Amino acid sequence: MIRRFLTFFMAASAFGQANPILGEDTVKVSDHVWAIMGFPNIGIVVGSNATLVVDTGLGPRNGATIAKVAAKLAPNHKLYLTTTHFHPEHAAGEPGFPPDTILIRNKAQQDDMDKHGQELIATFSNRNAQQKELLAGVTLRAPDEIFDKEKTLDLGGGVTARLLWFGGAHTKGDELIFVDPDKTLISGDVVQNKVVPNISNDGGTPSSWIAVLDQIEKLGALHVLPDHSAIGDGSLVAKERAFIVDLRASALDLERQGVSAADAGTRLTAEFKTKYPDWPINSVANFVNSVYAEP
Repeated sequence: MIRRFLTFFMAASAFGQANPILGEDTVKVSDHVWAIMGFPNIGIVVGSNATLVVDTGLGPRNGATIAKVAAKLAPNHKLYLTTTHFHPEHAAGEPGFPPDTILIRNKAQQDDMDKHGQELIATFSNRNAQQKELLAGVTLRAPDEIFDKEKTLDLGGGVTARLLWFGGAHTKGDELIFVDPDKTLISGDVVQNKVVPNISNDGGTPSSWIAVLDQIEKLGALHVLPDHSAIGDGSLVAKERAFIVDLRASALDLERQGVSAADAGTRLTAEFKTKYPDWPINSVANFVNSVYAEP
């Protein structure tokens, strides 16, 4: 899991997100959704009486910054927090939020957190002095609410946020947030903007990722806020699906020919750099390995 995650981290850095310190500037994604763009991108959904924050940044310092920004956007609102998956830059900033913040996660994600959350925090802490400082003493608390597949939050003024679990993709517990009436999807790592997909160890499979995207397409998103790439429109969902379907089919074809996973990764990296010239592709080898490993 660690090796595959660090590979994805390097890809995200190409988007200019290597600095884990989040700022207070926001970008308006849609009528009721704002974003702090960084490592990762943070979603803030504002209704008339409650606010939902999606993801926490790396450690309490970043969590406190996000909470401050949310309070500026909507003073004295009830505050909800949810996380797209268990990796530290998405979840380990929770202790920086006010103590009355209501933390909500899906069950599959919480299972990931219980199994690997503290382990991955320790790994990130050992990467460099800055991350060690940001994550010092972080202990992950239990959510206030856990749901199985879907929970709808009424944020007031006709604004609702659907918290959705459609199955495993990047991780087993990937959570998606769909905001109405904006039709804005906060997609975590499941839908990115021209980023090669990566499956963490103990995550989903190429087939399950495609099945998740099939469900997402039914939502009819107009705006997409990914975690580690630029904001886009609803067409990102179909583009993500098309890339994964193409890469999976190409890898399966080589597997049927008896080509090793390592050689397939090398061949397809060169092929897809040519085939998708506007994608900043470093390597597709990890995803090819996932295709070969799928039962």
